[in-house]
Amino acid sequence: MPICSIHLLPYRADPGFYFGAVSRAPGAVLLDAGRPAAQRGRYDLISAWPLAELTPEQDETGTDFLQRLRVSLNELGEAETPTGVELPFAGGLIGYLGYDFGRRLEHLPQTAIDDLDLADARFGLYPWALISDHLLGTSQLLFHPRLDEAERERLRTLFERVQPSAAQPFELLEAFRADLDADCYRQALERIQAYIQAGDCYQVNFSQRFRAPYRGDPWTAYQALRAACPTPFSGYQTLPDGAIISLSPERFLQVSRGQVETRPIKGTRPRDSDPARDADYADDLLSSLKDRAENLMIVDLLRNDLGRSCAIGSVCVPELFALESYPNVHHLVSSVTGKLAPGKDPLDLIAGSFPGGSITGAPKIRAMQIIDELEPTRRALYCGSLLYLDVRGEMDSSIAIRSLLAKDGQLSCWGGGGIVADSDWQAEYQESITKVKVLLETLERFCN
Repeated sequence: MPICSIHLLPYRADPGFYFGAVSRAPGAVLLDAGRPAAQRGRYDLISAWPLAELTPEQDETGTDFLQRLRVSLNELGEAETPTGVELPFAGGLIGYLGYDFGRRLEHLPQTAIDDLDLADARFGLYPWALISDHLLGTSQLLFHPRLDEAERERLRTLFERVQPSAAQPFELLEAFRADLDADCYRQALERIQAYIQAGDCYQVNFSQRFRAPYRGDPWTAYQALRAACPTPFSGYQTLPDGAIISLSPERFLQVSRGQVETRPIKGTRPRDSDPARDADYADDLLSSLKDRAENLMIVDLLRNDLGRSCAIGSVCVPELFALESYPNVHHLVSSVTGKLAPGKDPLDLIAGSFPGGSITGAPKIRAMQIIDELEPTRRALYCGSLLYLDVRGEMDSSIAIRSLLAKDGQLSCWGGGGIVADSDWQAEYQESITKVKVLLETLERFCN
């Protein structure tokens, strides 16, 4: 088996130090563990200048696009990390799947307007990565055997000589505005509850969009957001006409040595600066029968999704209703695990599970149909996934919540939540704002 080579660099806890050297390069991407506040983050992953970029063709099915990704990995070629070197990535694919990639996997209506014109997916094929391990305190360049020596030397020189970069200008031209007013939100929730009463579904994840015009460098915006709200599945990806900015706390799917994990979030309470009130919010979430029921509903959905690609009898729930706390909210989180079945790979797992059940509802397809009917515009990146998949079959991915799309001079951000039969529309409306309030307020400090 060909072996990747490693070049050690000085350890940097903040990935912005190294990413600043490539932030404007073609295909620049950062998957960020959100240190030091993140509970689960260990590795940061940086790359740029991909060998190829892949986006779906106009009428290409999701299955066919995933097969093209599989072929690209095979063309890059097998590789392993050196003996005794534990790293999550050995060369492969890094990119995103937008929520609307689900339309290529399932038959869905075409009611919601596509006014952002974002490709349903975009991946680069990367033969190198700069990986920082925050557990061991190391930063190192990894080179796939296919990468030629001249490019390795260029990258070694680039990162050995990197200096702290000055922040580039960024500003919002106006404060964020919601696309829906409170009355429209109420009407949509009443319609969802009518569907629930009619037996169409049990839960629907409904969201609203906030927008603001901007100018300048989105990387500056990401750095400000990361400082305000570090999370373990953050990420930044350059686009030809903007960038993806994600501060997600939620894992979608991880595959490591054939073992699978998903960690759905369902259940939220705000944080409070007063420790006693903050503890009360956390206790209220942990004891809430409503939130536990919603969480369990999605756990069951994900057990079914994982069962499509996992060995019979391997799917289990080792963690149920755990509390995870972030700067702006408390969350109720569970874990569902399994083992890939013989003949299945991570792309089969994606095909059977995307988009994540925690951000659709149950049953999934009917919930997605209702979302398309009631959300006036398509979600684009929101509730999709940022992910890497390497040549060994190692994969990790997020649910792209708490995420923004910077495109064509406009920043778009979404907030939502799961609606059930006894949901109070005013509480749900406020929760959709609470989830993204720290993001919007942080960026509104850049307003003139």
